[in-house]
Amino acid sequence: MIYSMTAFARKQFKGDWGIAVWEIRSVNQRYLETYFRLPEQFRGLEIKLKDIFRKRLQRGKIECNLRFEASSGNENALSMNCELAAQLIQNAQWVLDTAGSGTLNPIDILKWPGVMQAPEQDLDLISIELMAGFEETLEEFIDARIDEGSNLSVFIEQRLAAISVQASKVRASMPEVQAWQKARILKKFEDASVDLDSTRVEQELVLLAQKSDVAEELDRLDSHISEARNVLKKGGPVGRRLDFMMQEFNREANTLGSKVINSEITAVAVECKVLIEQMREQVQNIE
Repeated sequence: MIYSMTAFARKQFKGDWGIAVWEIRSVNQRYLETYFRLPEQFRGLEIKLKDIFRKRLQRGKIECNLRFEASSGNENALSMNCELAAQLIQNAQWVLDTAGSGTLNPIDILKWPGVMQAPEQDLDLISIELMAGFEETLEEFIDARIDEGSNLSVFIEQRLAAISVQASKVRASMPEVQAWQKARILKKFEDASVDLDSTRVEQELVLLAQKSDVAEELDRLDSHISEARNVLKKGGPVGRRLDFMMQEFNREANTLGSKVINSEITAVAVECKVLIEQMREQVQNIE
């Protein structure tokens, strides 16, 4: 199977610690590039995530996002350090009595560092659960790449079949084209009243046949079609190989169009180039 570099996956997870959402998206890229947006308390996961991506993927620009919302239930309610608060009130009252003016604002006491405390969460335990959620999201992400890759494979196979049909048309038309070219050059000789011996005429016709012979180009097109199908069947990271093959396809189509002056075969060459360009655009998305 082949893999697309364009995919997206999103999964939400809940626990006693709160809610987490993983999102992974990717687009085509020549190499593997990974970008992360993680909450500050989970920045330490980035190295592990990079290593996992490196082992599972070959190419693509990957964006991995984690949104984390801590639970706001009673178990995470704020608690007050009453002893510290009492000391602050006593000391503040002494300052006010000594100064002889001013008032005590209770909010200022609550804002004092250490008075209000939130229970600490076990980040190591949460990280383990988050990584398990990431693995599930990654599997969905890879499945999406496989599904899109299958669609790309079908698309390319359809274009390969269409190019094969066009090549067959040219091959079947060549005897008629060569006969037409022969009649055309003989007619020119007659119109010009050129008296040439049969040997010279034969030489001219041989040269013309050699210049317009596209059998080699058609054979190479058939060979490229067969090779592209083998690459698709083999699967894996084949994007670079297919991209190179598109260049070879295009070279043969250009030569085919330049050798034959028949309008119908020229149209076939143009159609082949259109099909090749369609494949080339899609191949850019294959890993």
